[in-house]
Amino acid sequence: MGLPNGPVTLTPEQVAELNKKLAALRHDINNHLSLIVAAVELIKYNPEVANRMSTTLAEQPPKISEELGQFSNEFERVFGITRD
Repeated sequence: MGLPNGPVTLTPEQVAELNKKLAALRHDINNHLSLIVAAVELIKYNPEVANRMSTTLAEQPPKISEELGQFSNEFERVFGITRD
């Protein structure tokens, strides 16, 4: 991983934008986790819905990974971090 050679200075606008993106990331991940919890609860109380809820369960981890990846890429871009 390539890190900047010196201090990194961000403008207040850049900090605000990263904070906004971080807040959106937290919100989106919490939504995905809520869907997982809801699906598990439904399956626990009504096992007949397991087949239908399995799709919902399976869709959430890739969505979480994608959103984390997008934020990580933006974070690395702003701070000048490169991948070797």
